[in-house]
Amino acid sequence: MTKTIVGNWKMHGSLGLVETLVPAVASFAARTQSKSEIVICPPAPLLPAAARRIEGSFLSLGAQDVSAHAEGAYTGDVSASMLAEVGCRYVIVGHSERRAQYRELNETVKAKAEAAIAAGLIPIICVGEMLAQRESGMAIRWVSQQVKECAPSSGQFLLAYEPVWAIGSGKVPGVAEIGEMHAHILSLLPEAKVLYGGSVKAANAADILAVAGVSGLLVGGASLVVEEFCGIIGMTR
Repeated sequence: MTKTIVGNWKMHGSLGLVETLVPAVASFAARTQSKSEIVICPPAPLLPAAARRIEGSFLSLGAQDVSAHAEGAYTGDVSASMLAEVGCRYVIVGHSERRAQYRELNETVKAKAEAAIAAGLIPIICVGEMLAQRESGMAIRWVSQQVKECAPSSGQFLLAYEPVWAIGSGKVPGVAEIGEMHAHILSLLPEAKVLYGGSVKAANAADILAVAGVSGLLVGGASLVVEEFCGIIGMTR
């Protein structure tokens, strides 16, 4: 199965980074004949510049969020059709930072995913538990509810399992824990591709990618460093 490697820049980057990192990653992918789907997700203002740099390469473009609405009086929102028009193929929805900082509920995440699909985009739907839920034995139940309430009834989408307590912390669950959660998600949606995210680096990418049920990676900070991100991509050859 083709692996999908997604670089989520979050609110980092600049036009200068687009001009240096994107061509370097594209060149590495071409030189190594990478068979993985590589997606770059910069902040919204950088999407047009990234689209120009990605054109003709092995890379795809993704956004970090999308409105659930097609158009209207929603100041600050960006519609799925707008993202598609500037060259996006993917969009992340329901990232734990959006859920925590902007109080996004499962129903909101599902609506955003459906809006993306309607515009021809592929949503990457994030699910994952907090540390308290993991320690109390509620992780499986929590993620199950997210999957059931966020997954669209039709259309192409990806899931990304991100244990919230591992994001940016340097902590990574053991391969057995990752395998258990991915297997459970696949028991709910057997045809889904499920990525793993949470403190992914070149040093641990190979071990995570080797876990049964892991179809790729959602990479945060490491996607902002050429050597790190290319090192991760190199694990998928």
